[in-house]
Amino acid sequence: MSERVLIFDTTLRDGEQSPGATMNRQEKLQLARQLEKLGVDIIEAGFPASSEGDREGVARIAREIKNARIVGLARSVAEDIETAWRAVESAQLPGIHTFIATSDIHLMHKLRMSRDEVIDRAGQAVRLARSLSDWVEFSCEDATRSDPEFMCRVIETAIEEGACTVNIPDTVGYSYPDEIAALVRTVKENVQGIEKVIVSVHCHNDLGLAVANSLAGIKAGARQVECTINGIGERAGNAALEEIVMILDTRRETMGLHTNVVTNQIYHTSRLVTSITGIPVQPNKAVVGANAFAHESGIHQDGVIKERTTYEIMDPQRVGIGKSALILGKHSGRHAFRERIKALGYDLTEDEINLTFKRFKDLADRKKNVFDEDIEAVIAEEVLRTPETYKLLSLTVMSGSDVVPTATVRMEIEGQEFHGAELGNGPVDSIYNAILKLTGRSPNLVRFSISAITGGTDALGEATIRLEEEGNLALGKGTHEDILVASAKAMVNALNRLDYLSRQPRPSVRL
Repeated sequence: MSERVLIFDTTLRDGEQSPGATMNRQEKLQLARQLEKLGVDIIEAGFPASSEGDREGVARIAREIKNARIVGLARSVAEDIETAWRAVESAQLPGIHTFIATSDIHLMHKLRMSRDEVIDRAGQAVRLARSLSDWVEFSCEDATRSDPEFMCRVIETAIEEGACTVNIPDTVGYSYPDEIAALVRTVKENVQGIEKVIVSVHCHNDLGLAVANSLAGIKAGARQVECTINGIGERAGNAALEEIVMILDTRRETMGLHTNVVTNQIYHTSRLVTSITGIPVQPNKAVVGANAFAHESGIHQDGVIKERTTYEIMDPQRVGIGKSALILGKHSGRHAFRERIKALGYDLTEDEINLTFKRFKDLADRKKNVFDEDIEAVIAEEVLRTPETYKLLSLTVMSGSDVVPTATVRMEIEGQEFHGAELGNGPVDSIYNAILKLTGRSPNLVRFSISAITGGTDALGEATIRLEEEGNLALGKGTHEDILVASAKAMVNALNRLDYLSRQPRPSVRL
């Protein structure tokens, strides 16, 4: 008999804590819709008490998503818990996730509380949450550096007050698999009432062990795992959902465990997260990387041609990677475009389809073929963009071997039009100098990269930058056939994200 493992997706909460990965409300809703299609059991939609914007974003997701439990995170503070409940109460399946640290390091340096005070606070928090919601999860922050005996007392108190799930997080990615397994067994063997609740694990990847640790916890008896798409998250990230799900799927007979995830939605979900956050997936990333199902070796190619399973332990179609023969171009009509968007997994409104179709036709007039990656880039830029304080209206660049690079930029800033020109060490430098002068901002440029989204000399170019300003990090992406225009659009996109961040302050939350 195969036992089910619940998938608790925290991409919208813990994943959003990745530097520069802040999402606006439209982006979060689009991703929540895709997570519902993916079939995750629980969506941690955010930390409602962190800002009014986050609370409204969680509430919007709660109203729309019907087939997954929508959970808000809350510290063990009455105001946090009540705010989280107000955000999720309209959901078909609402829940509250509350936590408090249990390690002596946190008690001494962060909470400045005694162990008895922590037990009392945890009990009060769960009692209040349980009075509001039928589903409450309780977590011991920094569990893997906690005294196991004390942590068991805290968990026991949470269960007595009505928690239905207890989570054991490796908050700082400190442990290795044997330790996680031993800790889960300790909890299951020593906590009174543990048989009435689900035990969950939440592992960070600081030592590259998040997935291995999560599997160790599952094998030791945990039946819920907390993870994110592409493994994004604070510092080195979280356990990657796609890896955990496909390990259980591929080795189901051996492990006797399964999930309800719709695996052929994995690849599109991964691409959507990359498109929204601007955080790329490394080519050799397991399951969803560009090279995950690629074979260059002649021996491997020969084997796969004769029998796919000689060198592929997973069918690429199982995770949603297929070889499409549909090539869109300038002669393609609206119906073919609409069907292709649907096949790619996007759920767009009629207005959004009209907006992206116009951009697609403009692109198709300049390119021989338009690929899926091009369409996804158009959707990311036209539909999933951050609210715009700054808009790029036009760009002219003069550059060459015997010319001082000069950029002339025309922009709309908060509804008013401005233009200016600046010199630079190169064409991109002159563009950025002109944009920053017009906006009056002075962020640090942390990273800049340019790549072709598809092959060929007519490929759509993509520029990605990371800016830092007053402690906020923001990623910006821009796409265009002209790489200089793409670079300008990336800068404007990043500045809009910085502006959004400055208006949406969030306290630091770790779990």
